[in-house]
Amino acid sequence: MAIVEGTHGHDFDEDFFRSIFNVTLDGDSAGESFAPCSETAPEFKSLGLTVTFFIVFIFSFIGNAVVIYVVCCMDKCRASADTYLMHLALADLFFSLTLPFWAVYVHSGWIFGNVLCKVLSGLQEASVYSGVFLLACISVDRYVAIVKATRVLLSHQKLVKVVCGMVWLVAVVLCLPVAVQRETMQPDDLGDQIICYENITAESSDRWRVSVRVLRHTLGFFLPLAIMAFCYGRTLLTVLYMRNHQKRKAMRVILAVVIVFILCWLPHNVTVLIDTLMRGKSLGISSCNARNRVAVVLQLTRVLAFMHCAVNPVLYAFIGEKFRNELLLALYKHGIITKRLQMAYHKGSHSSSISIRSRNTSITL
Repeated sequence: MAIVEGTHGHDFDEDFFRSIFNVTLDGDSAGESFAPCSETAPEFKSLGLTVTFFIVFIFSFIGNAVVIYVVCCMDKCRASADTYLMHLALADLFFSLTLPFWAVYVHSGWIFGNVLCKVLSGLQEASVYSGVFLLACISVDRYVAIVKATRVLLSHQKLVKVVCGMVWLVAVVLCLPVAVQRETMQPDDLGDQIICYENITAESSDRWRVSVRVLRHTLGFFLPLAIMAFCYGRTLLTVLYMRNHQKRKAMRVILAVVIVFILCWLPHNVTVLIDTLMRGKSLGISSCNARNRVAVVLQLTRVLAFMHCAVNPVLYAFIGEKFRNELLLALYKHGIITKRLQMAYHKGSHSSSISIRSRNTSITL
């Protein structure tokens, strides 16, 4: 899938397509940073990848749709972090909507035309940027609420909506170069297979590749990760000194969020960084065997990064007691479950949910 090549692993490029169909690598498709390889890249099973993408799509779509549904049904008890959560779920939902197209792509080539090549590439890029920015916003929100104990500012929903609007605006701006450059093409050595790839000249290929990757590494991963590490680190220290069991329990969710985010995204970011350094001849490694091994790791870590959009609903919502109560309440209001069932669960969890209806308690916590 030729989606963007970069930090996030949500991009499918020409090298990826070559590895799937076991085509001999000839280095960079438009550049001269690598000499031609005489070795064949390890073959990827396109059917397995297709099934994986469809499975991730189903779980991600359902999970994030439920999160959006529950937050929209919340009235007076919606916290600022809940609004961020809803936008995060929306970003993951948009991301998951592109997966069926990429699933077909890895199996049959790009058959959806030039317009969808651009639109879906841009949508996926914007979704990842907005998602990681919103993760950083949630960490700042929790830091201000717990460490600084500032509640008035956080309860200002208009401010939160403005921040979310800015996040989406920046994400759209950052995705425009990818959407503009992406085009359908048919490389000679791929036979009749059509790919969705950046249409750039040989002279600017390497410069474009490095520039996009540096941008994604900096703004799309390491900077937000640094913000999350600082905010959650300080928040954790503050909670540990509190005699508040509920907030300590909430930190388990925060730690799970940070750990899973790192596990899903860090491997691919590190691998992309190594690949970038190899292409720039900064590591002194240029053998075909090493390049093919890096290509394999790129695809494996890329699939792992894809799965993060399906894990988010579990981390931010389904293990949160407030979310479960709000979900049952919403289902009862719409006549899906009975009042008896809704009250039975609520009574069973009442002892540990005294603060559930607090405006400043997020459903992620």
